[in-house]
Amino acid sequence: MKILHLLDSMGRGGTETQVLDVCRNAARFGLDITLVAASGGVLEPDFRESGVEVIRLERKLPVDLYLASQLRRIIRERRIEIARGYQAVEGLHLYLATRGLKNVRTALSHEGFVADKKNRVTLKFLIPRVDSNIYVSESLRKWLKQKDKLNTDIKQTVIFNGADPERLRGSGRSIRRELGIGADAPLIGMIANFYRDPRKDHFTLARSLPEVMTALPEAHCIFAGGIQDGAEDKMAECLDICLKNGIEQRVHFLGTRGDIPDILSELDVFVLSSLQEGMPVAISEAMLVGVPLVLSDIEPHLEASQNGKYASVFPTGDADALSSELIRLLSDKNVRNEMSVRAKAFAQENMSIDSHLRQLAAHYRSMIDA
Repeated sequence: MKILHLLDSMGRGGTETQVLDVCRNAARFGLDITLVAASGGVLEPDFRESGVEVIRLERKLPVDLYLASQLRRIIRERRIEIARGYQAVEGLHLYLATRGLKNVRTALSHEGFVADKKNRVTLKFLIPRVDSNIYVSESLRKWLKQKDKLNTDIKQTVIFNGADPERLRGSGRSIRRELGIGADAPLIGMIANFYRDPRKDHFTLARSLPEVMTALPEAHCIFAGGIQDGAEDKMAECLDICLKNGIEQRVHFLGTRGDIPDILSELDVFVLSSLQEGMPVAISEAMLVGVPLVLSDIEPHLEASQNGKYASVFPTGDADALSSELIRLLSDKNVRNEMSVRAKAFAQENMSIDSHLRQLAAHYRSMIDA
């Protein structure tokens, strides 16, 4: 099957990482992918080494008719059967590029909540016009219907994201050694970018840390992730809590990192405190590495963890509940080990790249045969 995937950029984010995993493994599932990007980014070298054809274009306008014409030429020359975008701007350009092409099906991914009115209006236009809307979780599909009034009941399917275990193999680099953290010191980590929009909730984790570090004097915490323009105050609020409570030497703000597998491999507990999500690939990554998870109890997290069967959950925004759960888990290695073994087995079956691609290939085939 000849597939075109369009990304607006090749920056380091959850969607881009998921697409990279797909590109690296697509051939094993009969998918011949052409990856087109409308701009570059830090993951461009990885995409070029992924085994698929990579074409870099440049989007100069919000609606760039020249970009659409370039996409149309690529689709026709390569006899693309399915063209897929991952957000509204990509979907709109693929809609323009494929109009009148009878042998091309279009798919639009829905990876998270809708950022603004412009994107909402675009999605309302696109959802009934594409051949398939792929949602990364059932809870996201329902959220978009209830909160954004999108018609998510039509032309829809749900396919969980999945991480590639090969990508998650560490290089042997030690974050503990780099930061001067002892091998036996309890280590908490949250790997997530700081966004302007209400997505991640680093603040609740930061507020939980004074109590955790009083109970566990050797404990450390890592925040790894970039800071989106306009989100600087969110990171500053977290740092301010650490400074006021005298724990700044044990809380480490690392910024954007390229060694996430190495960091994951040395964590005792992974926290994903969020306000809104689609289906974060970070959950499958942590499960596949074997790191016990503590998740805020938003619907996508409950869906991913089977209502807390494969992770510990806490009430969203409740720093006291989070600190109590962290202290409990960090004080009992046997509980952590049992949780990580069960979660890893579940993720290998349901949230790995192979699971994702099996479902995706079957769905693509059904689209072509329709």
